[in-house]
Amino acid sequence: MPGSTYLPRVEKSVERLIDAALEEDIGAGDLTSLYFVPEDRKATGFIVARETGVLSGGEIALAVLRKIDPSIEAGLLVNDGDRIAEGAYIMKVEGPARSVLTAERTVLNFMQRMSGVATATRQYVDAVRGTNAEILDTRKTIPGWRYLDKLAVTHGGGTNHRMGLYDRVMVKDNHLVAEGRLEELQEAIRRLKADHPEVEVELEADSLEQVEAFLSMEGVDYILLDNMTLEELRQAVELRGERSTPKLEASGGVTLKTVAGIAETGVDFISVGAITHSVEAMDLALDFVKRE
Repeated sequence: MPGSTYLPRVEKSVERLIDAALEEDIGAGDLTSLYFVPEDRKATGFIVARETGVLSGGEIALAVLRKIDPSIEAGLLVNDGDRIAEGAYIMKVEGPARSVLTAERTVLNFMQRMSGVATATRQYVDAVRGTNAEILDTRKTIPGWRYLDKLAVTHGGGTNHRMGLYDRVMVKDNHLVAEGRLEELQEAIRRLKADHPEVEVELEADSLEQVEAFLSMEGVDYILLDNMTLEELRQAVELRGERSTPKLEASGGVTLKTVAGIAETGVDFISVGAITHSVEAMDLALDFVKRE
């Protein structure tokens, strides 16, 4: 997997995000439930899919329910990453009605956003099936949500790119302008590899001339082929020849209509910002059922 996730850090970030979401929604208290739902009332409900898609966020939803009220009993009926049909029952929830109602919106917000990302990712993954290309995410995520957005991408069958600026070097066009000559770029790569041997290096190429130059350098793990035509992508793959590295990543303006053609050029990865920055939330709902 190209990226890394630094689990101790992300676990804390998710807990902080859940706390912030509950504080945002509940504030000083859920006045509707407090005044209009009897304290001793119990509730049973199911989270139901209103459309087809891929589930993500189920485990996060369970964490939200535990945070609201440990006495709530909840269980997933399908797993994160599963395809679900319209009308499918996703989770059963039982417990104090006040607690369930207080948690409802936050639970659904997490699941709907994450399932939207997973569903969009699966569409791209399905579109390149039969090729060697993997679908990558980007850093184009909602601030504070990066780990969850990238987790949802994996549930959709995609692959994570770098988590942030700290776990992969990615030298883009602006960096190259600032850096100057190739000799200086090569020396910078050597210094990085000496200080951080575990960190991979990716260079952005806007032309085949740059691709050829980067292929002659040491320590380059990936070359980003930015906004190249299909013919240019094919030529870049030919320039690399039988070598297994550096890996080639196509990027720029990728859509569901174009992704299959890009994959057929022989590139290793295709990065798609749209799977995290432009997705629609999946339509999910919590439906209560009558208790005996």
